[in-house]
Parts: sequence; structure tokens; C-alpha cells
Amino acid sequence: MNSHPMIDYQDLITGLDTLGAQHSTLKHWAAQLPAQIAEQLSLQRWGDLPQWQQSLNQLPTLTASSGDFKQGVAIGRASDCSEAQREQLREALMALHPWRKGPYELFGVDIDTEWRSDWKWERLLPHIAPLQDKLVLDIGCGNGYHCWRMYGEGAQRVIGIDPSPRFVYQFYALKSFTGALSTTPLPVDVLPLGIEHLPRDLKAFDTVFSMGVLYHRRSPIDHLLELKACLKNGGQLVLETLVIEGDEGEVLVPEGRYAKMRNVWFIPSPATLLSWLRKCGFKKPRLVDVCDTSADEQRSTAWMHFESLPDFLDPDDSTRTFEGHPAPRRAVFVAEC
Repeated sequence: MNSHPMIDYQDLITGLDTLGAQHSTLKHWAAQLPAQIAEQLSLQRWGDLPQWQQSLNQLPTLTASSGDFKQGVAIGRASDCSEAQREQLREALMALHPWRKGPYELFGVDIDTEWRSDWKWERLLPHIAPLQDKLVLDIGCGNGYHCWRMYGEGAQRVIGIDPSPRFVYQFYALKSFTGALSTTPLPVDVLPLGIEHLPRDLKAFDTVFSMGVLYHRRSPIDHLLELKACLKNGGQLVLETLVIEGDEGEVLVPEGRYAKMRNVWFIPSPATLLSWLRKCGFKKPRLVDVCDTSADEQRSTAWMHFESLPDFLDPDDSTRTFEGHPAPRRAVFVAEC
């Protein structure tokens, strides 16, 4: 159905079509997906696609004897491949640089990503509804690290969306090695889509995650309403975003950049965001975790050698960004639909 032999969405489309017996919106989405994917993975949009595809083509043929998605994300053992194969694997994966979310362990190759995304997962996991047998959506998922962790918690199917094809290719580089772990494709996929590509009023997911997205949206209220429209009645939202200290009604709107990022629009106080959630009709919104982002959690590595958090802060005052705003503080909220 597409020109990317290692990126095969047929199992997902079939699964959504089957789930459409309970949620007709999923059946309609399944019918739309082939055209959406073809448009988002087109050479007209992304001139680097041949290079990313070449990286997938250069992956060695390996069979994983094990896979762990609960304690971390580890596929295969070092003993499953030779040193020459491992070096071939490392080079093919490095060609998909930068690796931002992780870490991953793949046949003895440690992918030390920019973010210790496992730390975020450990902070939020005790506070969310169990994912066992749930249909889960992860919006702005990057290369899908947290999607694997959601699957590790027993989710029935996990769908991640991210408009950056590079991250999609990173995800499928890893997924291409999971075939021996199950008789059927693992029910975890990452689509090259943004939230604007989802059908209106899906109302189908048990849990929706939006992590590191809200502050990039020009209208945070519209984003919250879009998230709500994806959830079925009784479903849970898990929202992680930048916040500032302050009372209800306080919000930072950086006029220029924030931590060298151009596209940061609204950074609310926790009390303000709780108010927004209530205004959008969410039930029992609550703040479950808040912490300052440290240079141990976000930093440059061999797998992401561009600037990172230490470069985004005031060199003389680590409590301020390069532009003089409060340094990054991240909070996790949960609420029900």
C-alpha cells in the first residue's frame, strides 16, 4: 500500500477496521489512513525520505531472542548478533540522527538519547489509570519511546502520531526487529500525522497522552478540546507540559524565543492549566507531578550532538533560560472525560 517496505501499516488499518464494530469513527479513519500516510510520506514534502529509507535498507537481518518493554525498551541480546552485525546496526541507526527520546537497547547497542524519557515515564506511571487491554493514543510521540512503554503495561493497541517522518523511521527501524517476538505484528504503530489529521470527534480512546505538545500550540484551549474529542466517555487524559510558578490566571507568553525554541506560545501556571481543563469540560483534573528539568534528564549525547538543555540556559544563572525566562519546569496532569 506504500513505497516503504519496512513501514507497513496494514495490520494497524485492519485492527482499526475491526475496532470499528465498537467505534464507527475508527472504521472511517481506517479508510482515510492510506491516503493520509501517502501524502505525509511524499518526496514533495520531505526531500530526506530516500536517505531515511536507505538507513532502514542498511539494517542487518537479525532475529531477536527477547524483548522487554516494561522495565525499559530492549530488543534482542548482544549474543543475537556478531560484532560486525552490531557495527552495521549502529551505523544504520546513527544515520537517523538525532535520537531525542529513549533510551533504547538493541542487540547490545545502547542508544543514549537526548532525553531520559524513562524518567518521565516513571514519574507519571503511578498516577494514571491502568493501561491493560486499553486503546491508547500518544500525540506528539516523537520516535515512539513511550508508545513501547504503554504496550509494556499491557495496552491492547497503541497508536502514536508525530508529523516528523524522521522519528517515524526511527520507530520502524526498531519495530523491524520485533517480528520474532510474536506470531502477529506487535500492536504498536507511529503515524506521520499531526492532531489536525485525526477525524473530528473520534471519541474512541481509553487513554490519550499529550506530552510536550501544549506549549507548541497557538491555541491551548483548542488543543485541550481536540484531546477531549479523541477520548471515549470515561477515558483519561494524561497531559505533560511546561509550567511556570504562579497563581490561577498567570501564564507566560514569550514574545521571542523560549530556551532558544521559536514555537513556544503559552506556558501556564499549574493552577491556570487546571482551570483550563475544567473550562473544557474535563472531570477531576489534578496535578500529579512537577519538577525542574535537569541537565541529567536532557543533554547532548553521541546520539544527539546538537545543542541541548545546558545550552538553552543562562550561563550565569541556571534558573533562567538563555532569554531570561524561568528555566524549564515540567508538570504532569491527569483528568477524565
